[in-house]
Amino acid sequence: MADDENLLKKLEDSTRNATRHQLETLQSILEHQGGVRYFQHLLQSYNSPVDVATFRRVVPLSTYEDYLNDVNRLADGPHDHDRDQPLLSVDPLICFFYSSMKPKLIPYYDSHLSKSASYIAHQGSAAILRRLFPPRPSVNKFIGFIYADNVTTTKLGFKVMAASAFPFRNNSSNAASWAHFASISSPKEVILGSNVEHQMYCHLLCGLRNSDLIDSIRAPYAIGLIRAFSLLESKWTQLCDDLENGFLSSEISDVAMRDSVIEVLGGPQLELSKRVKAICQEKNWGGIVRKLWPNIRFVKCVTTGSMKQYYPKLKHFAGETPLLGGDYFASECCIGINLNITQPPDTTRFVLLPTAAYFEFLPFDFNQISSVCEQTVDISDVEVGKMYEVIVTTYRGFYRYRLGDIVRVVGFYNSSPEVEFVMRVPKSQFDIITERDLMSAIEICQLVMKNKNALGPEITEFSSFLDLELNPKQLKVLVEVGEERMFVEEKLEESLIVLREVCSILEDNLGSLYRVKRDKGEVGSLLLTVVKPGSYAKLSQVAIENGISASQYKPPKIIQRHEVAGFLERFGLVTVSLDSVEQGRS
Repeated sequence: MADDENLLKKLEDSTRNATRHQLETLQSILEHQGGVRYFQHLLQSYNSPVDVATFRRVVPLSTYEDYLNDVNRLADGPHDHDRDQPLLSVDPLICFFYSSMKPKLIPYYDSHLSKSASYIAHQGSAAILRRLFPPRPSVNKFIGFIYADNVTTTKLGFKVMAASAFPFRNNSSNAASWAHFASISSPKEVILGSNVEHQMYCHLLCGLRNSDLIDSIRAPYAIGLIRAFSLLESKWTQLCDDLENGFLSSEISDVAMRDSVIEVLGGPQLELSKRVKAICQEKNWGGIVRKLWPNIRFVKCVTTGSMKQYYPKLKHFAGETPLLGGDYFASECCIGINLNITQPPDTTRFVLLPTAAYFEFLPFDFNQISSVCEQTVDISDVEVGKMYEVIVTTYRGFYRYRLGDIVRVVGFYNSSPEVEFVMRVPKSQFDIITERDLMSAIEICQLVMKNKNALGPEITEFSSFLDLELNPKQLKVLVEVGEERMFVEEKLEESLIVLREVCSILEDNLGSLYRVKRDKGEVGSLLLTVVKPGSYAKLSQVAIENGISASQYKPPKIIQRHEVAGFLERFGLVTVSLDSVEQGRS
């Protein structure tokens, strides 16, 4: 396709002289946004537009808290600022996005400069996919586990939504947005529903009804697919009944969703129901994707960062079907593109997009769990092998903004850095382990137990919490296991022996800073709490009810709030340390 080749050529050209494109990007942002109030006291004594050196010397590094007052004024008022001097951007404000981590509002402006940069990133990504898997006219649908989520409104009337929901909730481009999703197997009423589990069920049902036409399965994050396949495991008999009857279970109460899915079913599907039942009743879920959808070519979602833990399970479900990775896009801006989407998470690389934003990099010391200094380097001065915190200046009102991501530079594509995502920046000065430390320790633990052929539990979800109220403070690791049966009376003693060994392995592999703190006696012995199956699903349900996007939800790895840890501990089956055991509360 000629358009795809042009897009890919633009991407390629932008990486050939990354430094020049970066300077042009910053100059374009400053020329356009130089008059905003955020810059008033910083740049008023300098001729406009300022050069790069002056910008980096005069404008301080910023975090979300530095914008909070302005964001609140934009959202809720008072609307008393000078209209001739906008707060953060000269462009019209359309709505607010909230981030995937917590409901913090990200202003979304109608910026033609940003739209141009985003277009190249998003459409370039689609062109890479089409180059690998050219469209097929006869097999042309995909199952998309996407959710438009509920939309709230600020006091000044601006909508608040997840970035992923914007194509479905933006009135000005609604028809064009829905046309883009014409190939999804579910009707729009499913995407616009309000009960995530019911929507997920309907996505599965519509996907099964169109089983011979399904070319791919997609979701923003791996956790979304894990939850969907887990629902398939638990609800396959009901799905088969609905296919056989050509009607939905009464459990699905949303009238619009019910009617639209019944229309997709097109009456009783007896043969299809028999085929699905014959496959699922074997309860062999390995390679289930190809068994149910024989013409499928790939499964696509983000599997890097905290999503890496789900990759083996997802690979189990996918079998021989290729798993494709995602790109490095944030609510604030696009950052990097994945040119080789067939790579597993360990070898996934993102090429930074020099026209997407102006990037700086703050050196990061993994052993200290902190940035080395406040002096940034630009795109041309990063060093291969070193880790950095990503700093962005965007077209939409964030200036020298600490994005909160740690990346490692692994090479260069032409003159643009290639990076791998390492982890989120630790949120607290009290943190003694990182997300990566915890994930690595759990991975080692699972591997050791497997090699010993021990009756170790399959850890399906996990997180940690540093309890500062205890003296000495104590790290708690909470894990959810696949089965509760190992904790029945007759197996309990054997299970506790296994869990103590798990606890010991975790203690030895939680990173150097934790080890130092532990040796000094500043931290007590590790507490390992096993929670009931489904505990993290309940946590996600609460998070979604409180405004987190269902499409963008990521289970927390490093828990910061006592009430979140307490919520999970309510479902505790047993808590062990190397010197004690405590039975669960339920």
